[in-house]
Formats: sequence, C-alpha cells, structure tokens
Amino acid sequence: MTARDEARQHPQQEECVPGDGMVRRRFLGYVLAAPTVTVAAQLGEAVLVPAPAAAAAPALVPSLPGPSEIYDLNDMLTHAALPTANLITIRIDPDGTAAFALPRAEVGQGITTSSAMLIAEELDLPLEKVRVTLADARPELLFNQLTGGSNTTISTFTPIRIAAAVARGRLLRAAALELGELVGSLTAKAGAIVSTTTGRSLTYGQLAVKAASVTDTAVGVALKKPSEFKVIGTAQRRIDALEAVTGRKKFAMDVQVPDALPTMVCRPPTINGTVRSVDNADEVRAMPGITDVVRISTGVAVRGRTFGQCIDAVRALQVTWGPGSAEGDSDATVLRKLRAAELPLVVPPLPLLTKAVDARFTFHFASNSALETNCAIADVRGDSAEIWASLKSPIVAQEQIALQLGLPITAVKVHVTEGGGSFGRKLFHDAAREAAEISRAMGKPVKLMWHRTDDFRQGRTHPMSTSRVRATYTLGEVLTYEQRHTSVATDFGHGLGEIITSAAAQLPVGDLTFSQTIFQLTQQSPYHFGVTTQLLSETDKGFNTGSMRNIYSPNVRCAQELVVDELARRMGKDAYEFRRRHLKDERARAVLDKVAEVGEWGRSLPAGMAQGIALHPEYHSFVAVLAEIDCRPGTTGRKIRDAYTGPRVTKVVCAVDVGLAVNPRGLEAQMMGGIIDGIAVTLTSGLHLREGHFEEGSWDNYFYTRQWNTPPELEIVVMPPTSDRPGGAGELAVAGAMAAVACAYGRATGTMPTTFPVNHAEPLGFEPLPTTPPIPASPVDGLDRAF
Repeated sequence: MTARDEARQHPQQEECVPGDGMVRRRFLGYVLAAPTVTVAAQLGEAVLVPAPAAAAAPALVPSLPGPSEIYDLNDMLTHAALPTANLITIRIDPDGTAAFALPRAEVGQGITTSSAMLIAEELDLPLEKVRVTLADARPELLFNQLTGGSNTTISTFTPIRIAAAVARGRLLRAAALELGELVGSLTAKAGAIVSTTTGRSLTYGQLAVKAASVTDTAVGVALKKPSEFKVIGTAQRRIDALEAVTGRKKFAMDVQVPDALPTMVCRPPTINGTVRSVDNADEVRAMPGITDVVRISTGVAVRGRTFGQCIDAVRALQVTWGPGSAEGDSDATVLRKLRAAELPLVVPPLPLLTKAVDARFTFHFASNSALETNCAIADVRGDSAEIWASLKSPIVAQEQIALQLGLPITAVKVHVTEGGGSFGRKLFHDAAREAAEISRAMGKPVKLMWHRTDDFRQGRTHPMSTSRVRATYTLGEVLTYEQRHTSVATDFGHGLGEIITSAAAQLPVGDLTFSQTIFQLTQQSPYHFGVTTQLLSETDKGFNTGSMRNIYSPNVRCAQELVVDELARRMGKDAYEFRRRHLKDERARAVLDKVAEVGEWGRSLPAGMAQGIALHPEYHSFVAVLAEIDCRPGTTGRKIRDAYTGPRVTKVVCAVDVGLAVNPRGLEAQMMGGIIDGIAVTLTSGLHLREGHFEEGSWDNYFYTRQWNTPPELEIVVMPPTSDRPGGAGELAVAGAMAAVACAYGRATGTMPTTFPVNHAEPLGFEPLPTTPPIPASPVDGLDRAF
C-alpha cells in the first residue's frame, strides 16, 4: 500500500493541544516529488466541516426549511471540488517566494489576494512573497475549476491552508537537519526558520531545494486555530493594486502573440441572425490595413492592422441577413409568453378568515455590463490550438473548442487571463470559441475583441422574468407564502465546469431540470411565513442569456421584500420590527438590527424621501441593507437626455456576516460593488427589446449607476466572525440592495413598484443606434457623451 493509499483510508486524525482545552483536528496532505518543495492538499471529506446554523426563536406559524437551507448550490460546488483538491499545489522557489496557480478566474473580485492570504497565514510568509497566478485549463480538475456561485473561498479555504501547512512542516524538518536541532526548537517566522535556542536562521529560499522530495509522501499537519491568525481576518490591500492603477495589469488584449492581429465581427441586426450573403467582401478586403475577411457562423469577421481599421471595415460590409431566433419579439410579446407560462397559485384567501397580499412583478432584460468586453486570442494550426481569454469555466471551453476543431483535448491549450469584470458573463466562452473559428478559417492568429455594442445587442443578458406572489395572513400572522417565478430560460451551458454537465444542461429536458436544480439550491425565504413554496417556470429559448450576479435571487428577493413591506403595512406593523419578528436565524436578526441601528431606522424624513430595509441570506452568509431615497420632483438626480429625471439613493448602510471574513477590506469592496449593481437594476438599468433586437447599444444609453446617482453616504459594517469558516460573498449584496432600494422607493412614492427598472417605460430617453451596421463609427463607445 502506498502512502497516498493509506492517507485516503485515514483522511483525518485528532490531537489534544495542551492548554487550549479543545481537540485540534489534524489533516493529511502530500509532499510531491519535485526539484523544490512542492505540496498539495489532502483528498476527501475532511476538508469540509459545515458550521451549524444558529437557532432562532420559534415563530407562531413556523416554516419548514427549504431545500437550499439544508443543502445549497455552494455546498454542491464544494463537494464536487473535493475529489481533486489534492491536485492543487503550492511550490516554494529558491528566491523564498511561494508560487500558487489558482484554478479559478480573477475578474476583479479579489480572490488572488484572499488566496495569497491563506498561504501567507499557514506558511508564516509575508504576503508580498506569495505569487498567485491563474491556472490554465486542467481537465483533470473536473469540477474544481469553475468560478461561480460565490464558491472560490469556501471550496479552497481548507485545501490551500493544508498545502501551505505541509510546506511549512517540510521546511521545518529540512532546517532541523541543516542546523542540527530538534524540530520542536524551531519556529517559522516571516519567511525563515529560526532557532529559539541559538537564534540561527535559514530562509525558505535556502531550504527550498533541501526540503524537496523524490517521492510523493503523505504527511499529517495541524492547521492554525482562528485565535492564532495574523493574516486571515485582517484588512489587506489587493496584491494586484499597484499593477491595476499603473496600467501594468495584463488582460487578454495585452497578451502578445506573434502575428495575432486585431479582429472584429460584423454581426446581424437581430438576435442570432444569420448571414445569407456578403456582397462586397473583395472591396472590404482591399481597404487600408485589412488582411482578411471571412464568413463565420455568427457573422462576418475582419482582421486588420488596428481595431480602428477593423471598425471601418465592419461598417463598410454589405451583408444580407437572415432572421434571428427572436425575430419580431418585443418586451410586450415576451411578457405575454411569460404570463402564459406562470404556474398557478394554489392557496386562496378564505372569506371572513384570512386576507391576502397578491402581487405580480415584471423584471426586464438586463446587461452584465462588464467593463471589459468579450475578448480572446486564438492561434489555431492544423494539429493544435492555443487560446488566451478570461474564462470562468476553462475546462468546458477547452473541451468544446477541441470538439469544434476536431482536435484531441490535449492538443488545445487554454490560458486563463485576468478579466476586467464578469458578473456571470465569463462563465461562457463565446469569444474564445469565435476566435478559434476565425483563426481556423483564416489560418492565422487573431486577437478578437467584441465592440461594446456587440455585447449589448448580441451578448448574454439576464433574462426577463415575472414573479407572482401571494401571502395569506390573519390575526397578525402570515399563514402561507407562495411565489411563482417565471423566466426566459437561463442558459446553463457552462454546466458545473466540465463537459458532461455542460452537455446535460442543453438537452431538451436537461435544461429545465438543471434550471430547477439551480433555483431550488439558491432560493430561500429567511422568514417564518407558514407554508412556503417558491417555484420556477421557464420559457422561450430564443435569447442569449446567462447567470448575472445572484442568478435568480435579486428578482425573487426584491419581490418578496416588497410583499413583506405590504404585509407589515396592512397589519399596522413597523417594517423592520415585522421582519425581525419573523426571521428564522439569529445571524439574520443580528445584521438586520445592525443596519437599523447604524442607519437610524425610522428617523424623520421630508415627504418624498423614505427608508427601505431588506435582508438576503445566501451561501451560508447574511446581508441586511438599509437605503434612503429622495424621490422629490426637481430636487434630485439628473436628467438623462430629456426624458427621465431619476430619484437618487442618498444613503446606504450594509451589514454583512460571512462567517469568517478572510479579507474584510476585500469584503467591503464586494459589498460596495453589489450595492451599486442593486441600485442600477432597481432604478435605471434595463434593456428594451424591439423587433428582435435590443435598443441599447452602449453605456450612454444603458443607464448603469453613475456618479450622480450613487449614495453620498455609504457605510459597510463587517460583522464579527460567527464561524471559523468563510461563507459566500461575491453576489450577496446585489439582491439585498435591490430589495432595499425598491422598498424605499415604494415608501417614498406611496405606491409599490412592480416593474423594474422603474424607469423602463417609454419614451426611451435616448436615440437608439442604428441596427445596421450595429456599431458606432467611433471606437470611443460614446462614453464621452454619457457624462
């Protein structure tokens, strides 16, 4: 039996730690055969120890826990990653640094920093000596290379720490041999092993080769207790901050690949339209700087010396287009389909016994609106291909591109670059697949960039949906809560990060099953509202959709919290106290209390101004948001062209409990970004569908939250640790902020909002860009006109 086999049969041990009155769990990791110290985490269940939920006072009409309160999407992703946890390695280099290739995508959320903090903690190494890069696609990682569901820190928290602790132990043993002392007389400190008796020391760099192993060996380690943390839980600046602000940070378009020239695509005027003919390809090919013009499955691609020349060529192309997949559709036609597909409510109010709040909400299409548009570099040759792109599901990209090109998976290399935002967009590899198709057709490397307008009109969108809610009540108690969420189908073609679930998600019945699974594993009610049911129905697959921050949660939570406000109003209760009384979890009650206290809930405000409060539980974390809004005519906001003067959110207080915050400063930034997104989708950011295309073509007419309508007062409160493990955080604040702003808007105007964004009604407030050609003449994107 090998050491690794034995370790798998005995995945964890326990040891008594003198003086701390508790049992410290020991873990098994691996020292791998390598020139310098290279270590890996253990394999198996021992890395996942769920923290028990805090008990709350029983309600008079309690609700049974929903599926996601017992086992949620994050649990599923974490369990799926466990079998390959021991394939993630840390290496100590001769210069004394620790190198780690993170099998996730950094798209601005700060996971390279939090991962470096875990390594620095267990290795007793200065944070600046930890180098975190992004791993290439590694099919052997299976479910362990998907970035989504706020899962990165949760699923890697223990494996990374185990690997770092194994490295520290190996270095200690090597130092003991070099110094001729017992391991117990040595300590690890600031990247060196120091003798507590003689004061002699050796740096990690001096020990890196000496501590290496010629065989794979299983070793036991004990991780630090939270009381011993010096890095985890402290506010740290991002390790990539200097590169970001000085412009040295490398994104896909910064990668230099020989002969990879700028490339763009002329796209159809309607969603997923098809090319029937290209009438002037030779003329366009002869334009200055243009090297190639080819017809592809999504349009007509042009390659040139500069992106400006490519834009000129795209605009000059004369293409006859066939119909698209949403031909003739508009907001009104999609809304009719959604209402026809709504599942029935089953609990009617009983005359003389119960009353009901009955409401229907409409949420329009929305854009992911990442700062970086879809970009990819591809170099496809006869027997190989190489791709560079920001990818949150790189294994699926590698496997599907290999199938597309007819190459074995091993012949396709996929490099993951850092991304300038994602919000779910980069779960799909549309640009990488398209770049590979173009490179093969041209026989040359290409540097493909989507124009901003391409992203708005042909890219992924958050699907349009409705939410029908009925809550029955009597004598101050809620007896039933029913929610029927109906949505344009969400594409889950990325699966769980590999090709099997990716393919299953696209089967005729598989997609529905996949959507239902995701819905049930993410949606929950934090309230004791008696018999509670939340169900999903999906329809209409003619759109390019995807999971935009929180997937279903912002819309579902917004609808519920508005109904909660209405229930409180009808029963003559304070909205905050009503929520507090019905909450299931003490952690939820704590964050709600905190925002009410810090935000001065109930303070006097002028007519037309109001507060809103909301709560959102997700992925073992809780967030509460209090928002104040000013809806007084002529006193707030700013005119957008001549059609809309918007209300302004003047104050937001957010309290967040993620169990253990690895980097509180990074968590604060996550909450700020989520709050800004929540404000946007509530008040201003939505797409208008007309005759099979979206009217919005850039940020000058897609009204994302701007400086003039961000809250002048914004306070984030990170709650003290309630667990020794982190919960999910990346998407947490979006739903909470959207619901709080919607509730504030309803209280300020005296009318519950039911259509989002609230300014979606006609007139548009902007002059739509022409659909043919579908990009502006200037690559500036019209951003100069937006401010």
